[in-house]
Parts: sequence; C-alpha cells; structure tokens
Amino acid sequence: MDKQALRERVWQKLDARGITTFPKPARGRIPNFVGSRTAATLLRSLPTYAQARTIFVNPDAAQLAVRELALRDGKRLIMATPRLREGFILLDPMEIKDAKGAASIRGAFKHGKKTSVYGVKVDLIVEGSVVVDRKGGRVGKGGGFGDLEFAILRETGAITDKTPIVTTVHPLQIVDEVPMSEHDVPVDFIVTPDRIIETTHAHPKPSGIIWELLPSDVFKRMPILAELRRK
Repeated sequence: MDKQALRERVWQKLDARGITTFPKPARGRIPNFVGSRTAATLLRSLPTYAQARTIFVNPDAAQLAVRELALRDGKRLIMATPRLREGFILLDPMEIKDAKGAASIRGAFKHGKKTSVYGVKVDLIVEGSVVVDRKGGRVGKGGGFGDLEFAILRETGAITDKTPIVTTVHPLQIVDEVPMSEHDVPVDFIVTPDRIIETTHAHPKPSGIIWELLPSDVFKRMPILAELRRK
C-alpha cells in the first residue's frame, strides 16, 4: 500500500471500532485514541524518557497527556506551533503551575515562550503518527510537518541522529510495512497503552532539510525556514 492508502485504512478502522476520541473523525488527523493517556504513562518507564531533560513533542491531541506528564515530571518541553507558522514554543516547568492547561495548544501560547531552538539541546523526540511499523517506519497525517520539524531541529543543532524518537499509538495503528522516503523520519520506540516496542531501526534518520523538496511559498508561510535559509 502507498502512504495515503495506509492512512485511509487506519483512520477508517479506528473510527469503525470506536477507538477514536475527540476530535472526531480521525481522518485528516493524528488520531486521538482510546488509551492515549495510558500510553503516555507507560512512556515514562522508558530509560530515555527518565534521562531526558528537554523533550520535543508534537502539538496534536493524541500526545496531550505526554506533554502534561512531561511538565509534571519537571522536564522542559518544546512544542511546534500548528503548521509551524510561528515556529516553536518552549515551556519551562519551573514557571508553570497548571501543567494540564499549559500542555494544550492554547495553553502553550499563554504559558510558554517562542524559541528559535538555537542553543537548545533536545534529549528526546515524541512524534504523533497515523501508521507505524516495527522496522521504525512512520506515516503522519500527510502535511509533512513532523518530518520538517525534525529537519529544522537537525539544522539548528538541537538534535543529532542519535536523539531517540518515540511515538505513542493504538495497536491498530501498527502495520506490517510503511513505505519510507529520504525525508521521512523513522521512530526508535513505539508505545501503545500496554507495551513498548523497540523498532529494528531499519531506516536512517534525515540529516537536515532537503531544500529542493520544499515548495517555493513555504518561506512566507513559515518564517523560521526563511531564517534558516539566510543562515
């Protein structure tokens, strides 16, 4: 199956089986699944999570509990703004009293500070996914933002190819094989509500932004990319 066919199959299956929670339907989204908080809690048992001081987490609802628990655990949190229109937001747990409120997109804008991520060291990345496989293949919702966020973090030196990448998903989101391209970001660990799977790390991680793949209007929509290109 190609990527879109995989997405459509998983979105349909999640909705049909009542696995999707707000916002619904799953189609076009990183699906917020039943058990997402349980998966976030299990994630905390990973040594890479325990050792991390700064965690990058996507802004989708499926990882809301990951963001909340990270703040409660005293970890600095970096979030991408929706569609990267306003770059990244840094949340410092020492300055936040309402971890649950700050973990939402609206709360992050209220309690966090915009950051260029230059000079920041990210110890762990948590990605949202629509489909994953045990080799580490991953597919997002189709906008390419997760891959671009990773590439920007590489370009700024915030991460390396050794920085671990985790995703939290429902078991129905795991398939036999996901087709991967050179710009696609694989995952090292898959966390479901009842287990942690270390992938076989079959795919290399992109070394940065592949500029020739970006549409010409992206620099107007994402000023952070225009800044990176100038540098």
